[in-house]
Amino acid sequence: MINLKLLNKSKNPTPEYKSEGAAGFDIASNVEVFVPPGGALLVSTGLYAIIPEGHEGQLRLRSSMWKKTGVMPNAPGTIDSDYRGEIKIPIRNAHAHSSMHIGEGERIAQMVIQEIPSVNIVEVSEEEFSTESTERGSKGFGSTGHN
Repeated sequence: MINLKLLNKSKNPTPEYKSEGAAGFDIASNVEVFVPPGGALLVSTGLYAIIPEGHEGQLRLRSSMWKKTGVMPNAPGTIDSDYRGEIKIPIRNAHAHSSMHIGEGERIAQMVIQEIPSVNIVEVSEEEFSTESTERGSKGFGSTGHN
């Protein structure tokens, strides 16, 4: 088990896992905001994390946010282990005609801590690259089927 160090400058309780099998812990808004129709905002959480080296924090909207037409434009968002700024949640209001209300203290996202392998990037020639061909090759997104 690893330790995640959190500085909580919000008025909200320190996040916690809500069940034994939970992959992530919920993060609440530190402010009341209205996201305009079709608009996007970074929502303050008042949380700052020291994520252990070799790990990342993955931000995802809570599944209940679909009821408010909220989407995360860059889901999942990544927080690197060397970032020390405030954790903010990007939210886009997918509704074209009405504002989306987010209340102070409302749980809007979750964070999953994930181990990241260390990768050595090795540049290769075009010839060497071609020897590593696959059946799919360079076919684009969705090229493996229609289902």
